[in-house]
Amino acid sequence: MNFQQLRIIRETVRHRYNLTEAANVLFTSQSGVSKHIRDLEEELGVEIFVRHGKRLLGLTEPGKEVFKIVERMLVDAENLTRVVADFSQGNDGLLRVATTHTQARYTLPPVIARFKEAFPDVRLNLQQASPKDLPTILLEGYADIAIATDTLDDHPGIVAFPYHTWDHAVVVPRDHPLTKEKTLSLASIAEWPIITYDEGLTGRRRIDQAFDAAGVTPDISITALDADVIKAYAELGMGVGIIASIAYDSDYDRKLVRLEAPGLFASSTSSIAIRRGRLLRRYAYRFIEHCNPEITEDAIRSAEVALPTD
Repeated sequence: MNFQQLRIIRETVRHRYNLTEAANVLFTSQSGVSKHIRDLEEELGVEIFVRHGKRLLGLTEPGKEVFKIVERMLVDAENLTRVVADFSQGNDGLLRVATTHTQARYTLPPVIARFKEAFPDVRLNLQQASPKDLPTILLEGYADIAIATDTLDDHPGIVAFPYHTWDHAVVVPRDHPLTKEKTLSLASIAEWPIITYDEGLTGRRRIDQAFDAAGVTPDISITALDADVIKAYAELGMGVGIIASIAYDSDYDRKLVRLEAPGLFASSTSSIAIRRGRLLRRYAYRFIEHCNPEITEDAIRSAEVALPTD
């Protein structure tokens, strides 16, 4: 048994049992991947994969247990590398943060500025992705930390902490009739086409819940992944924009006005998360503390050893 065999098992599962894709990721041949799998199965005395001819279809029952152990072994091997790096390299290294456009553009800049001032030798890789993709990116080891709203909670392999709480805002062109409303209501907003986030993104569920509770059916005419796209179409007068309040910048968004909408939509809380059982470099813990001082290294370690809830 060797680590290359373990990596092959992991990548084969990650790439939905496509040996060609697994081989490409590991810079080896498909025949080499097949041989390593067979060698490991013979050594263990069990078949790890369900087969149909030469095709792999899934994991066998013992294969499912083998895969869990393989994942743990590879994570522990990576943890060992990080422990050594902390002592040998100090604060020189790479930190990979996966997050959404809104967080990267509007929430994180001051945090990153403070962090880079404290840790100038740390190279920061900021990965922007859909909130729905962030759990997979984190679980598969492509990022050290993930930040998003709604999508990082309730994963047994992820430890998530509250980062910050925010509200939605309503934005319209400066000459829009809604600017003359003394008290903005969901009914008055629903008289216009609405431009907001895709379903399942950036607190969209709370927008839908608010209209449902009020018995109002809105015309969601345009949906998008990030706030800048929503604002661009709102500027053109194509509808009323509903965005995360942090994404409105009065200096930058001069053609738009933010309307006060207290209590119309429930507040949302963004989370900062890591993969359970994965040791971080010390500067990664400091980055999290820069985001929220209450999320200390001790708090993270305590949460990691707690049993995940189903």
